[in-house]
Amino acid sequence: MPYAQLAALLAALATVGPFSIDTYLPALQAIGADLHVSPVEVQQTLTAYMLPMGAMVLWHGALSDAYGRKRVIVISMLLFTLASLVCVFAGGIQTLLLGRGLQGISAGAGMVVGRAVVRDLMEGPRAQRMMSHVSMAFALGPAIAPILGGWIYSTFGWRAVFVFLALLGLMLASLCAWKLPETHPPAARHPLHPGPLARRYAQVFRTPGFLLLTFAVGLNFNGFFIYVLSAPVFLMRHLHLPETGFGWFFIPCVLGMMGGSALSARLAGRLSQARTIALGYGVMITAAVFNLGLSFLMPAGLPHSVVPIALYNFGMAIAMPSLTLLALDHFPAQRGVASSCQSFLQMLVSAGAAGVLAPALWDTVPGLASGAAGCLLLGMGCFLLWWHFYHRNSRAAAAQPLEAASSDEP
Repeated sequence: MPYAQLAALLAALATVGPFSIDTYLPALQAIGADLHVSPVEVQQTLTAYMLPMGAMVLWHGALSDAYGRKRVIVISMLLFTLASLVCVFAGGIQTLLLGRGLQGISAGAGMVVGRAVVRDLMEGPRAQRMMSHVSMAFALGPAIAPILGGWIYSTFGWRAVFVFLALLGLMLASLCAWKLPETHPPAARHPLHPGPLARRYAQVFRTPGFLLLTFAVGLNFNGFFIYVLSAPVFLMRHLHLPETGFGWFFIPCVLGMMGGSALSARLAGRLSQARTIALGYGVMITAAVFNLGLSFLMPAGLPHSVVPIALYNFGMAIAMPSLTLLALDHFPAQRGVASSCQSFLQMLVSAGAAGVLAPALWDTVPGLASGAAGCLLLGMGCFLLWWHFYHRNSRAAAAQPLEAASSDEP
């Protein structure tokens, strides 16, 4: 399969998760009115999606290690299509919750298994370039999805949003069945037996090098994510923007992330992964310092309250593909399980930001800037610990089976 086609297909698979959330958000009030339920009950459709998705990211990779990447992706996209149709024909909130739960079970497969596909097929700079291109599309999704969903809803009604998602799932299932190569041959597969599977998960979760890199990615992302979670307060209360003004924040931030991903792709093969990560952290540190200074010295406003966050995203996107690949390299024979654990841990870190960090900080702009800087320092600390203790052994670990690679003791 040509590089450009594979990159486009993996990018589309990675955006299924964000699209499943962001496309229907503009229609939440209409859904509540049509189904005669309260806003709180409609909000539960988000929870009904997120909880199964968080649980299933632990299993998508293991299933792909046992049954093959292609089969898991195709079946998941078909289930996603069916789940979207359940939402289309929902006559009550309970049926809609069921459909959203089924969407959550299936939507994360493309992101999790797609990472394993990249590492199955590619090494070194080529893998970094592919991950960067996929990250660009993943960053663009949250910016496009609400706009597209709002247009579909205002033109055709809220059920049409789920028709669109059903068509998206069916299209991706068809393309994967037709075009996607099977990158994990039967000889390399691992049976889905509870005992060995539990041991593989345990080995991944107790590998310090893998955990440090995974938490570095999650904490770096949280430096931006706390602003996403705080967007209604940050934009409307502090920046005095109307409800229609969210683009003043999200568009620059998405452009920053896309620019960083594009630069990371260009640097692949020209700079080592370590130097690329160092460049990313240099940009993030610069952005965090400016963000802190401006938030303490100037009243909140445009553009100075948004530009440093967009610059932070630029640096984060430079470093993220290399950090992700280095983490997966700890388990070359178990990339599916490792990718699942990576996604699960990053969602866990994001859940902490959603439940604790953002609500504690969003009352003041300096508080948000300090929280973002703190997340960056913790993430950079994780990377520096990995660099100090494990980088010399990373290539040797990547050449060993799981049992040997997981014994990362400093």
